[in-house]
Amino acid sequence: MSILIDESTRVLVQGITGRDGSFHAKQMQSYGTKVVGGVTPGKGGTKVDTLPVFDTVADAVSAVNPTATCIFVPAPFAADAIIEAAAANIPLIVTITEGIPVHDMLRVVPYLRSKGITLIGPNSPGIISPGKCKIGIMPGHIFKPGEIGVLSRSGTLTYEIVHHLTSNALGQSTVIGIGGDPIIGLNFIKGLELFQNDPQTRAIVLIGEIGGTDEQEAAHYIANHITKPVVAFIAGKTAPPGKRMGHAGAIISGSEGTATEKIRTFESHGIPVANEPEEIPKLLQQLL
Repeated sequence: MSILIDESTRVLVQGITGRDGSFHAKQMQSYGTKVVGGVTPGKGGTKVDTLPVFDTVADAVSAVNPTATCIFVPAPFAADAIIEAAAANIPLIVTITEGIPVHDMLRVVPYLRSKGITLIGPNSPGIISPGKCKIGIMPGHIFKPGEIGVLSRSGTLTYEIVHHLTSNALGQSTVIGIGGDPIIGLNFIKGLELFQNDPQTRAIVLIGEIGGTDEQEAAHYIANHITKPVVAFIAGKTAPPGKRMGHAGAIISGSEGTATEKIRTFESHGIPVANEPEEIPKLLQQLL
């Protein structure tokens, strides 16, 4: 099994006529994902390669019945694009766009939760179930089907760690980049719950970074609710307080957001933390 997506997932691309949207729509198709069309207001009736383009999400839903959407819409308009997809009742919304204003997401997230719609991102590389479906910008060739679930706040670190997993014959069930913004949809706890309930997933890798307390909350949740092996990695050990490091959410305030505090919390709950990304396969193999 996989979580959230599989071979039958039908993907819409919002912002498909832009540079990034058109490029990654083709990449998703090449991977085997069922991309069924795209949306760009004012471009309805045209095509991107063989894919039909619609003016609105509602038009696309009526015509091609998508079950997920991938958003490449520029930041000033991305919140409205997410809400449009949710209003059309698309159950999974993957938002790649970064730089969406926090105030916009304060409006978006409660609306989606009220409708029971899953949002991945924003500022996410997407989601992939190797060999089945990929939505977003992840490089598909580094992934391998298997039994390790991966949850990550960092896109680049996801790729590095997945490369180490694949090189050590540890395939992945599903990999999710939850996004690096302060306000996101699916978080560590929801992702952990989904992996716990997935019979294919035997173990979980959690990739965190400095800023906020999501990792500490995840550690407490793992200790109380997760029966599968979990290995963590926390980036940002040398980051100075008060400086944003990469993601908008990666800023230390006081002591709670430091890598040291996050690592201490995981280890206090008996969850092994890798010092370097390449250590993760070895730690998993010891637990499986």
